[in-house]
Amino acid sequence: MNIFPLFIVTGASGVGKTTVVTELRKYLPDYDIFETDIIEDNDWQTQRNNWLRIAHSIAQNNRKTILCGTMMPEDVAKCDHFGFFSQVHYAILHCDDQTREARLRARPAWRNCGSDEFIADHKKFAHWLVENANTAFVPPAPIIDTTFNNPNEVARDISNWVQSC
Repeated sequence: MNIFPLFIVTGASGVGKTTVVTELRKYLPDYDIFETDIIEDNDWQTQRNNWLRIAHSIAQNNRKTILCGTMMPEDVAKCDHFGFFSQVHYAILHCDDQTREARLRARPAWRNCGSDEFIADHKKFAHWLVENANTAFVPPAPIIDTTFNNPNEVARDISNWVQSC
């Protein structure tokens, strides 16, 4: 059985987790890279369990996985397949509040991301992530700023982080 590390690129809504996936695949063609919202489930824990099962299955084909989606260590640790990874590494994508708000308000209305309450919740969550990057994540999670960097630059930074782990 192959046991590899798992890489998770997390962050609050509006930081560019989905946007960076295509560019990231260019930098890391030997990795399977997924935007986790493509599998929707009303039960978030079932969704996380499914992603770790998929990543474990991919490892059996001698490939590593990067998941781009909002996942937190305490929730991932509860997954059935958590023990099948040598380490789970997290990186946090972050942008300033003004950029986050503009990005969320620009999304289609059907995504329900433009309300003041939604935006305030994700600003608060984003600040919590930054404040706790060194204590809530083991090993500590680097913060990759997406405020002014284009998706290619962000993908390059993520690639550098993955290759350094």
